[in-house]
Amino acid sequence: MLLEGNKRDNNNNTRQIITALINNYIVLALTALPSIANAAGVPTLNEIKVRANTKELIGTASSANEGTVLKEQLNARTVYRPGELLETVPGLIVTQHSGEGKANQYFLRGFNLDHGTDLRITVDGMLVNQRSHGHGQGWADTNFLIPELMSNLQYQKGPYYASQGDFSSAGAVSMNYLDKLPKGIVTWGIGQQGFMRGLVAKSHEVGRGNFLYALELLTKDGPWVKHEDFKKFNAVLRYSQDTGPTKFNITAMGYGGNWNSTDQIPQRAVASGLIPRLGAIDPSDGGESHRFSLSSALQHTGRFGATHFNVYTLHNNLALFSNFTYFLDDPVNGDQFSQVDKRFQSAMNLSHLWVNKIAGFDVENKVGVQFQNDVIDNGLLSTKERQTLSTTRKDHINQNSVGIFYQNSIQWLEKFRSVAGVRSDYYWFNVQSNLNANSGNRYDSMTNPKLSLIFGPWAQTEFYFNYGSGFHSNDARGTTSTIDPKSGDPINNVNPLVRSTGYEVGVRSAIIPGLQASFAAFRLDLDSELLFVGDAGTTEASRPSKREGFEASLFYMPTHWLTVDVDYALARARFTGSDPSGNHIPGAIQGVGKLAVSVDNIGPLFGSMQWRYFGKRPLTEDGSVQSNHIVTLNGQIGYKISKNVRAMIQGFNLLNTHAHTIDYYYTSRLPGEPAAGVNDVHFHPIETSSVRVNLVANF
Repeated sequence: MLLEGNKRDNNNNTRQIITALINNYIVLALTALPSIANAAGVPTLNEIKVRANTKELIGTASSANEGTVLKEQLNARTVYRPGELLETVPGLIVTQHSGEGKANQYFLRGFNLDHGTDLRITVDGMLVNQRSHGHGQGWADTNFLIPELMSNLQYQKGPYYASQGDFSSAGAVSMNYLDKLPKGIVTWGIGQQGFMRGLVAKSHEVGRGNFLYALELLTKDGPWVKHEDFKKFNAVLRYSQDTGPTKFNITAMGYGGNWNSTDQIPQRAVASGLIPRLGAIDPSDGGESHRFSLSSALQHTGRFGATHFNVYTLHNNLALFSNFTYFLDDPVNGDQFSQVDKRFQSAMNLSHLWVNKIAGFDVENKVGVQFQNDVIDNGLLSTKERQTLSTTRKDHINQNSVGIFYQNSIQWLEKFRSVAGVRSDYYWFNVQSNLNANSGNRYDSMTNPKLSLIFGPWAQTEFYFNYGSGFHSNDARGTTSTIDPKSGDPINNVNPLVRSTGYEVGVRSAIIPGLQASFAAFRLDLDSELLFVGDAGTTEASRPSKREGFEASLFYMPTHWLTVDVDYALARARFTGSDPSGNHIPGAIQGVGKLAVSVDNIGPLFGSMQWRYFGKRPLTEDGSVQSNHIVTLNGQIGYKISKNVRAMIQGFNLLNTHAHTIDYYYTSRLPGEPAAGVNDVHFHPIETSSVRVNLVANF
């Protein structure tokens, strides 16, 4: 069972609020459908427009850094964990520094994004990032994803898009599920490291729509001395209608997982022989998590324009046990701690798109409002072998936000158009802490302009200039805290909202048949960096920062059976201003390179491979300690046994590299070491080579 924490007097009130939200949601869904079904118009919404090539992006995209990854490209990827599907986004790296059930770690545009601090991730319109999370701001756990159900993935990088709000400074990724499957799917996979996975999914026509269901079960031990014993289930139920001027879907999702984790380990412990490279200092680390959601999306097109509406409510629960410093704070019981987070999240997003004439110009207008409420109970506990010893802090948080945006697109000349927008966000924080000095209320708001200028096309080539500001929110507890709950020392609270400002120039071209190319050079300034603190296991607000860099990507399909996808990104990240400690940002990614090749439609055989370069990162602010780079190779080969049956062999870390998936530099203490501890590199090794065999049948 997850840790539930102490019951609060207002729990009943919280339950009543959530129950009312759910009831209102159900009433809205049931009462709105009959009247909407008879509305007039042309159906264009609630279907993602999949642009198969860059030629179709030319004339519609507002930057060189946005794009769509098609389902066929997603299917061709060999991924160790579902979150790695996001690596189809150029320049984005997805890795893990702990157990499989923990949220992935993300790197993009010179950021160590930890678990999602400045990368906004949504699935079917539901925000995956969690605000004021017990383990770190922006926690984005994608373990509930079922890859076979994904219809596509869309990405936008930089703070240039009015519809993207919190956590989107580096970029935003939107994933969408299918409304129906062409055929049912049964998948069975087994492999090394205790891997076993089963999936069944199918859709049926019901009434005027489709009913889709899916169930996934997975278990995995990993290569670790202490087996992960990771077990998870995923379930999806979805009903949709996509005919007529009004389209809608209603979806229920459920996920649960529990695991042991081999967290990052000190380099000196492996060098001295205290533990093997795949061992752990504290083998009782691990966690348990679950997620349940109910969502609905509705889109209607009529003579007054197109309206998008989605609403959802979800419940997340997490108990995470970690020990990063071992015996530094408590030489008797050790430094293991538990971070507990339980929340109900409800949100509504509404937008309307229409076209009118102003001074002889056709103007495409889009206006929207976004509301989100989070009711959160989280805590930080001192533990030993997952048993509670003491409470460091417990907090009840009620966090509300409203975002309003407007954007227009105007074709001024045959070869020149603009996309301009403005977004205003309003945040309310209420924190009730077990320490009164850390309780309180805060309010903040921010308005951010957006502007894109697009020139061309000339010879199937467009040029872009982008400017915009965005933001990320800080942890609600940090906005009201005045005393460190562990040491009792006074601390300064942080600003609720932190602005980012970006500039970018880019080019996109499809001049060569079969070849799609884009290039962008960017700069991004942050008023305050969100930095992962290794010995605390959380993110903290830090100094202002600046990033400069470029990204290049090529997608080449010379024939109907071969595709080649290449991208490379380089960034320079620094704190601004002078500080004796230095201006390097610990963990900030510098160089990233990826190459993916896939072969299909040449008979019964098909296959793919992905090569990935994950560059060095500074681990200290003076840059004196750096990580090594990582080169990995994954691949798969398959055979189509019949029209409806195929078999695949997948290989991971085929180079059998012994590199590190992540590195940190901080102080920890092993048994027998001085009380002050030792500064050292702490790393999480990459998983050793492994093979999986999958049998897929359609019915």
